[in-house]
Amino acid sequence: MSGRYEIPAAFAGHVRIGTCSWKYDSWKGLVYTPDRHYRAEDYLADYAQHFTTVEIDQWFWSLFPSGAKLPNPEVVPQYAASVPEDFRFTVKAPNALTLTHHYAKQPKGSEAHANEPNPHFLDVSLLNRFLEILAPLHTRLGPILFQFEYLNKQKMPSLAAFLARLHAFFEKAPRGFQYAVETRNPNYLKDEFVDALRQLGLGFVLLDGYYMPRIPEVAAQIDIRTASFSILRLHGPDRPGIEKETGGTWNEIVEPKDEGLAATADLVRQNVDFGLDTYVNVNNHYEGSAPLTIQRLLDLLRRIAAPAAH
Repeated sequence: MSGRYEIPAAFAGHVRIGTCSWKYDSWKGLVYTPDRHYRAEDYLADYAQHFTTVEIDQWFWSLFPSGAKLPNPEVVPQYAASVPEDFRFTVKAPNALTLTHHYAKQPKGSEAHANEPNPHFLDVSLLNRFLEILAPLHTRLGPILFQFEYLNKQKMPSLAAFLARLHAFFEKAPRGFQYAVETRNPNYLKDEFVDALRQLGLGFVLLDGYYMPRIPEVAAQIDIRTASFSILRLHGPDRPGIEKETGGTWNEIVEPKDEGLAATADLVRQNVDFGLDTYVNVNNHYEGSAPLTIQRLLDLLRRIAAPAAH
């Protein structure tokens, strides 16, 4: 890996830090060669020279009025061939699996179906089809992330009802995969939620952004060690605001989050101390440039690791 993004030796083997998606021309000079003309298929191979993981979110938007749309089977082996064997993809499961109802605005043309029940919600047969398409990733497939939206009472009557659905689904889900769950309901952050994840062997996804409390508050409130791994997703609270500020050019830090990064670094250290594998997935919307945020996080981890070296 590039020295710029190299994981400190004290954390190597237990920590993978990467970005959410990877096709950004404004990362030239940070990740990509400045003067090179990139085709869509060129980015990932260059990205994998610097990082050992990436989050695939492009297959998330999958629920349409006509049904569930799964990934193009021809693309998956292309991704696998673009990265070395020790690379890992974190893959967001299709939202056809995680939405209880159709969205009102996304994707386009869904307005007439807004708030209709989604017949694919936590459908094991759809998960099986999805996993079959992912098969060419083989050992490069890391955690599969199930991102649930904020579930109001109309969509899910209670936490108990949600956990019952999770149990029914994951008890039938194919074995041999790493599954992780992200909730965007702060009121779900209770012992019964993490206990259910632990019983099912599901990774805990700690999200910085949207409706969720800050990372140190969550880490202090509950024990996130529900499986052999966890995922930290740095997204930030104000997506429209930072898009306006950057103009869609993601090559500088515009909203530094020193406290959040320090808390993330400390949590990574705690996870490593417990022998827990950790994925840190960084979004451009967190500070303005995911690669530069990763540099800042790695600097913090190097400072933490330095005393241990003496």
